[in-house]
Amino acid sequence: MNLGTYFERDDETLAGATRIKGTRLSVDFVLGLFEQGWLEQDVLENYPDLTPEILKAVFALARRSLQAEQLFPFAS
Repeated sequence: MNLGTYFERDDETLAGATRIKGTRLSVDFVLGLFEQGWLEQDVLENYPDLTPEILKAVFALARRSLQAEQLFPFAS
């Protein structure tokens, strides 16, 4: 999956956050919707510019970002 197809960054838009091309929706915002319990159907209904393929790309980007990090256990 070529993630460059789906995302862009611009220092003058959303303070440089990675966002979905052609929108003002940051990757962080979309991931936060799922964290809050939204389902894929909820996201797609409320944000018609998004597609199932874009949502897959959002999770692929998050996964690739985490692969490069070393995670340490923390108390919950």
